[in-house]
Amino acid sequence: MRRTIHSHSVSDIDVLKSKLLHWAQQYDEVVWLDSNEYEHQNYPQYQAILAVDAFTSLKTDYTNAFDQLEEYQNGLNDWIFGYLSYDLKNDTERLVSKNDDRLHFADLHFFQPKKLFLIQNNTLEMHYLSMIDDELTEDYNEILNQTEQPISKYTTDLQINAKIHKKAYIEKVSDLLAHIGRGDIYEANFCQEFFATGLIDPLDIYKRLNDISTPPFATFLKLDEQYCLSASPERYLHKEGKKVISQPIKGTAPRGSSEEEDTAFAKALSQDPKEQSENVMIVDLVRNDLSRTAMKGSVQVEEYCKVYPFKQLHQMISTITATISEIVSPVDVIRSTYPMGSMTGAPKIMAMKLIESLEESKRGLYSGSVGYFTPDGNFDFNVVIRSILYNAEKEYISYSVGGAITAGSDPEKEYEECLLKAKAMRAVLEGKS
Repeated sequence: MRRTIHSHSVSDIDVLKSKLLHWAQQYDEVVWLDSNEYEHQNYPQYQAILAVDAFTSLKTDYTNAFDQLEEYQNGLNDWIFGYLSYDLKNDTERLVSKNDDRLHFADLHFFQPKKLFLIQNNTLEMHYLSMIDDELTEDYNEILNQTEQPISKYTTDLQINAKIHKKAYIEKVSDLLAHIGRGDIYEANFCQEFFATGLIDPLDIYKRLNDISTPPFATFLKLDEQYCLSASPERYLHKEGKKVISQPIKGTAPRGSSEEEDTAFAKALSQDPKEQSENVMIVDLVRNDLSRTAMKGSVQVEEYCKVYPFKQLHQMISTITATISEIVSPVDVIRSTYPMGSMTGAPKIMAMKLIESLEESKRGLYSGSVGYFTPDGNFDFNVVIRSILYNAEKEYISYSVGGAITAGSDPEKEYEECLLKAKAMRAVLEGKS
């Protein structure tokens, strides 16, 4: 598919990003990806990307979803943007998703944007489908002339509720520990949902969540009445040519109130045997998943259990890479590693079965992935965590958090870690950020 490209130098990236995001709100399909110029990020792609206005789209449940995505991606030879829900596990394995779902996201949704904006090296590139390239100059001027619109206040007060209360959470984690003790699994990522009903301004919520987190994989996704407002720190999978990169997160610690305390927290996380064991188990799982499509002997661990600072938390991250042959399709690389190990457990299939039996909400887009494919078959996808999901039609607001349960887990401490991870989402919804 042919695109016309116009380039413009940018003097103030932050101002341009704000104008682009406000301008995009007129469209029904919007994917905004922002790296926040996170200085510690390996394998950076773009400073920010905006894709709007679907020319074609693919929206489906999990049945043969990856086959449909492969046909769609191969047939277009163009940029496509969208998401993979966690419940695509039912396409790759004989699994089910029967838990309560009040968000009603499709299992998979991608679109081919008419208008695409790439910001890199202080340059804005506008990639428009040739049929509408007469709109390039007018749109650029309209973007530059955008002014900050007053943010609407909440029209209803939000009462945030827990789907699983603390006592039940501790009982469920104890159940998982019993399975671990019997050798059924080694690790499981167990999650819980917090929810509210009411009306919010999605752009306002996203901006405030991003401002207090500034993560490398921030996302504003709007598909008609459904939104994902994400401050994700985690990359699921990235492909550059023949190289594939996965960067799972396992291990969390708070930030300190002073430089000395902050350094102490980071050091304690790096030396914590339980947190290291969580990370190591997931690294082994990711290595195994990548080996399904990798060239023999090419799977490597580039970085092991390194602690990275983020505004809200310290996180332990490992980087695993592999080389694939030219005959392996991009979608097959994703299919063979999905869902990501950091959000499932080990062994993967049994962990997913136990997760389904103990959690009370369908995960849907939470712990799924938002990202894009390029015309030459490269891709980049995040992990949908630290995110607020919103169905405006149903007036339903949701955020979920979880943690890795291992033999060394203490149910009380796991619950407290969940609350720590939920802190930013709760703050912005309650207007405290």
